[in-house]
Amino acid sequence: MKTLEPTIYYNPDLTQIINGEEVMSPSPKMPHQSASGELVFLLTSHVKAHHLGRVFTAPFDVILEQDFNHLQPDIFFVSNANREIMQDWIRGVPDLVIEIVSPGSKKLDTVVKKEVYERYGVPECWIVFPDKVCIEIYTLVDGRYALFGSFSGEESIKSQVLDKLSFPVNVINE
Repeated sequence: MKTLEPTIYYNPDLTQIINGEEVMSPSPKMPHQSASGELVFLLTSHVKAHHLGRVFTAPFDVILEQDFNHLQPDIFFVSNANREIMQDWIRGVPDLVIEIVSPGSKKLDTVVKKEVYERYGVPECWIVFPDKVCIEIYTLVDGRYALFGSFSGEESIKSQVLDKLSFPVNVINE
């Protein structure tokens, strides 16, 4: 009787490489997915209506540096001017990334991944807190992220990258 080698199933959908280390994440829960769905709809509608580029969602790799930083932002935007990075995966720096914070991902999203995006020069980074109905938007100023705005409840967000985009934050919980 022949002995079979064990099969190891690698699921790339749940794996990121952050600062050279493989990071596995559990699947997101309802508040995360609800916020994600609303944001994808709003951003995609705006981007398509104004012919600005493309909006993508996880799981989809953004390769900032081969074998060292392959991240999967929850949502991200690539402008038409930056379309050459749209290949088999995204190979380069998107114009805007969005991380939606879940209880188990707070440090990863608000510190670790945000620092990576800053280091590679992602122009705008949104940190979304569905439980607080809050969106923090960071933009690069002299190569460092500065808080562009913290928006909550019925306040309408403003973006430097998508300058005509506006919607009340509380739609992320509808």
